[in-house]
Amino acid sequence: MLRIVTINLNGIRSACAKGFLAWLARQDADVVCLQELRAQEADLTPEMRAPGGYQGYFHCADKRGYSGVGIYAKRPPDGIVTGVGRPDIDAEGRYLELIFGTLSVVSVYLPSGSSGPERQAAKFAFMDHFFPQLATLAQRGREVVLCGDFNIAHQEIDLKNWRGNRHNSGFLPEERAWFTRVLNELSFVDVHRALCPSEGEGCYTWWSNRGQAYAKNVGWRIDYQIATPDLAARARKAQVYKEQRFSDHAPLIIDYDL
Repeated sequence: MLRIVTINLNGIRSACAKGFLAWLARQDADVVCLQELRAQEADLTPEMRAPGGYQGYFHCADKRGYSGVGIYAKRPPDGIVTGVGRPDIDAEGRYLELIFGTLSVVSVYLPSGSSGPERQAAKFAFMDHFFPQLATLAQRGREVVLCGDFNIAHQEIDLKNWRGNRHNSGFLPEERAWFTRVLNELSFVDVHRALCPSEGEGCYTWWSNRGQAYAKNVGWRIDYQIATPDLAARARKAQVYKEQRFSDHAPLIIDYDL
C-alpha cells in the first residue's frame, strides 16, 4: 500500500504547535504533501525538517510568512523539481515534485484570488502557465499524483453554499472550466471524487474562520489528489481527517495499491 497525505497547514509552525507532527507520526504515511508553509527553511526546527522517519523537502516563498510548499518522504527521491520555471510564480513557492522511479509526487498550491482583482489575475496567470506543464506531466508515460490546495471547488457538490458563491473566487465559471479541462483533456482523475462520487459534506476540506463555518460544516472541497489514470485506478480508500484541527484545512488521506 502507498499512503499519501496532503494538507494545507496555514503555517507549519502554527500547525506543529497544534499537534500536527504528533498526529503525523501515527498515520503510517509514505508521502506527505504540505502547502502554505508560511516559513523560510531557516525558520524550521530540526523536527519540522525531518520528523521521525521522514526527510523534508521544501520550496519556500521569497516573502517571509507567505505561501510555500513541501513534501515529507520516507525514502530519498531519485530527483527533485522545484518551481514551474516562471520567476514571479516561483518566488511564491508553489510547486515541488519528487521523483521516485516511475512515480512523480507533486505538492502544488494554486493562488487564492479572494483578496481582490490583482490576486485573481495572478491566479489566472498561474492556471494559464500551469496547464501546458500538466499536459507534459500527463504525457510523460509516468505515474503522477498532484496533491494540494487548488483553491477551486470543481462542482456544486463540492461546497455548501454554491448558489451564493457563483461569482466568487474559488467557484468562478472560468476556474471550474479549467479544472474540467485538466480532467477531460489531460485525463487526470480526481481520485477523491472517483472513490466518493456522490458524497458532499463529508468531502469538504476547508472552512472559513468566519461565522462558525466549521461547527456548521459550511465548507469547500478545494484540496485534491489528482492522478494519472493507472494510479487513480489503484486508489482504494479516501478520508478527510477531522478529529483534530491543525489548520483551517483538513488532511486528505488516500491509500493506493502498489
